[in-house]
Amino acid sequence: MDIVVCIKRVPDTSEADIQISGNSIVTKGLPFDVNEWDKYVIEEAVRLKEKHGGTVTAITIGDEQSEDILRKAFANGVDSAIRITDDVFKGSDAIANAKILAAAIRGIKYDLVFFGAQSSDGGFGATGQAVAAILGLPYTSLAIGLEIKDGKVRAVRELEAGMNEVVEIPMPALFSIQSGINEPRYVSIMGIRKASSKEIKVLTSNDIAVNAAETGDGSATKIEKLFVPPVLKQTEFLTGNADEIAVKVAQILKKSGGTI
Repeated sequence: MDIVVCIKRVPDTSEADIQISGNSIVTKGLPFDVNEWDKYVIEEAVRLKEKHGGTVTAITIGDEQSEDILRKAFANGVDSAIRITDDVFKGSDAIANAKILAAAIRGIKYDLVFFGAQSSDGGFGATGQAVAAILGLPYTSLAIGLEIKDGKVRAVRELEAGMNEVVEIPMPALFSIQSGINEPRYVSIMGIRKASSKEIKVLTSNDIAVNAAETGDGSATKIEKLFVPPVLKQTEFLTGNADEIAVKVAQILKKSGGTI
């Protein structure tokens, strides 16, 4: 069983005051790590490899700094890694990135392709399903459980309101993985040391069959403006008994143009 995992290097903004420059956030001084959902992707792929045999290949789009997440993937049990890089790819939107990744995946032997449910920076959740469409693969999103038998994958996927759905699709197939499907393993110091010497294959626009004019500045969508939502009003606490609070709520609704 051969599995391709597509992962992303993202800034950690959980404990930072976000600053914006133009149409992007200022990343100077921010720590970077593997996208949170992608950690579960790597773990699930490695577990399936350990159970069924085969290989796991990690792919990312980015510059040399992105190699740190591929090293972490190696330390977690990934067998090979590919970094796709080219100046013409910079600024690509989700669909352009899907075209780039699909072009690279075509040159790899695979039974399964995994994506995280979304990325913590963009949050579009669109790249995986776009790759599935480009490659003509059956696709299932928000997988929280996978079982492989007789050339098919039985997947449990998360729905709204605490409900789940069970689907069965043939391989090859593509899945977006939801967090919580597993518990990512602890990486040992020895594993990190071994990963530092492993080769990472680098591909450019000359190595994959992608129309570079449709990527980067040629993407169909562009971010025109990025801003932090303004604080319009502080929270107002209503005091009094139930009847008094009800009257105040009604007054607020009428003042704001609402109906009762």
